[in-house]
Amino acid sequence: MTLEEFFKENSSVALGFSGGVDSSYLLWAAHSLGADVRAYFAKSAFQPTFEMQDALSVAKHIGVEVKVLNADILANGEVAANPENRCYHCKKVVFGTLVAQARADGAKVIIDGTNASDDLGDRPGAAALAEMSVRSPLRECGLTKSDIRRLSREAGLPNWDKPAYSCLATRVPFGREITPDLLQRVEGSEEALFALGFYGFRARVHGEAAKLQVPVEQMKKALDMREDILKALGPFFGQVLLDLEARRPQ
Repeated sequence: MTLEEFFKENSSVALGFSGGVDSSYLLWAAHSLGADVRAYFAKSAFQPTFEMQDALSVAKHIGVEVKVLNADILANGEVAANPENRCYHCKKVVFGTLVAQARADGAKVIIDGTNASDDLGDRPGAAALAEMSVRSPLRECGLTKSDIRRLSREAGLPNWDKPAYSCLATRVPFGREITPDLLQRVEGSEEALFALGFYGFRARVHGEAAKLQVPVEQMKKALDMREDILKALGPFFGQVLLDLEARRPQ
C-alpha cells in the first residue's frame, strides 16, 4: 500500500500531531493528497515549551491548523509512579484525550506517525494505540525513518533533519516518582544547554544530580565549558555529572 492509496481509502482522518519529522511528513502527505486531515497536538507536562511552538510552526508552513488539547498526564497515578510500562499508561491518557475530541469532531479514522523503523517490541505505548484502533499509515506503507527524512527534504519541510526528541519523562529513571518540579528542573537544564550551543544531548536525573549525555563530537566542548555548564545548571541541580560514554543521536 502507498500513502496515496491509504488516503484514497481513508479520505477523512484525525492525526495525533507532535511536530516531529514523522507526523509532520504524514500531515504534509495527507494534506497534499487531498485528504480532509485534522491535526491535534496534546500538550502535557512531559513536553518542553519549544515542542509545541515547533509543531505549530511546521503546521502553519504546511497550511493546516492544529487543535491544541491539554492532557493532565500527572493526574494519572500510574504514569506519575513511573513504572517500566509508563509509556503504555501515558499513551492511554494522551491518545484517550485526543481520540475523544476527534470522535466528538466527527472523525472515524485516527492516525499517528509511527514508522516502519520503530521497534514496537520496545514501545509499550504501541499496545495502547492498538487498543484504541489508532492506525499508523507510515508503518503500514513500509516507510522507514530514512525514507521519511528524504521525502520530507524533497517536500521542502523545514524540520526534515530535526533530531528525534523523546519526552522529558525519559530523563527520569523508572521507579522514581515524576513530579512537576522534577520535570521543570530537567527542562530548565536542557534549555540552558541549548543556549550554550549544545545539541543532540540529554540531561538525565541521577539521584539528586543531572547526568549529561552528549554526542562524541561535543565531548571536548563539554569539558572545555565545564564552568559555564555548572553555572548554567546550578539553579536546577546541585551536582552535574558527565557521562563519558557518548550519546548517539537518532
